[in-house]
Amino acid sequence: MTRTRSRSALWGTIATGAVLALGLTACGGPSAPQPGDASGDASGGASSSSTIPDTSALLDAVQVDDALAAQVPADIKDAGTLVVGSNVQSAPNNFYAADGSTVIGSDHDLITAVGKKLGLDVEYQNQDFGSLITSLQSGRVDVTIAAMNDTAERQQAIDFVDYLTSGITLMVQKGNPDDITGPDSLCGKAIAVVTGTSQQEFAEATSTQCESDGEEALDITVTDSDSQNQTQLRTGRIDAIVNDLPSAVYISKTAQDGQAFEVVPGDVIDGAPYGIGVNKDDAELRDAIAAALDSLIDDGTYGEVLDAWGITSGSVTEATVNGGK
Repeated sequence: MTRTRSRSALWGTIATGAVLALGLTACGGPSAPQPGDASGDASGGASSSSTIPDTSALLDAVQVDDALAAQVPADIKDAGTLVVGSNVQSAPNNFYAADGSTVIGSDHDLITAVGKKLGLDVEYQNQDFGSLITSLQSGRVDVTIAAMNDTAERQQAIDFVDYLTSGITLMVQKGNPDDITGPDSLCGKAIAVVTGTSQQEFAEATSTQCESDGEEALDITVTDSDSQNQTQLRTGRIDAIVNDLPSAVYISKTAQDGQAFEVVPGDVIDGAPYGIGVNKDDAELRDAIAAALDSLIDDGTYGEVLDAWGITSGSVTEATVNGGK
């Protein structure tokens, strides 16, 4: 992949303050091991936990809106369940609680609240990130929510209901031993990304730019999950992870009580909206979800969910269909 813009131009448009604004808000509730919590050995065994928000009362308070429920396609309404595809390995968006089976996170809470507005239960299916669009197209799931960027390319395959604005950033070992200051310092470095993500696209474009500038290409490791990447970073097999900003901030604050990783300061890379994915043949469902999200924004539930998970700086004022560029 070749891009003509410079590496510094890849370092996006959102202000540095977003990193600080996305810090985790501790709201009490149960404790659960976070992705990346480990003692530092190669086994990656969990050794610490952090307080996570208990949003159960908030979600319990969401009531069905009969007018919105009437917009749900008949087959889904009859089933009474919205089947959601996600990648349940990305805190604070979607991840497992201490029991190893209960899905929690900001994305989980938002889609659960949307489902309740529409009179639907939510059933999660954990999948590799790279298979989510295919699962949606094949009808295996009704929607996806996995901190997936709404892009013009992805809009060719599915529709999106945009619910948050974010971007990607760099996460390094605590103390930044390789002195990574931003994309301009990545040439020749070993980095990790999750397959099929915007992070992978950015890494490949940056590597190509490095070679065009006569510098060493990036050594890119592509995996199926953030947890694999965190293990490699913790043990020094890579120099940095390219990750979504909310996840990077959350992980850096919680893994090993904040002693494992840190986020490289600087502007967010390629800021873009996150979207709930919907099959392009399901315009009726797409519009019902957008209306439910607007209702949650208007009644304050949306803002409370984002505040609980410390991601209010990415909030939107209304649901947008296919707003990504």
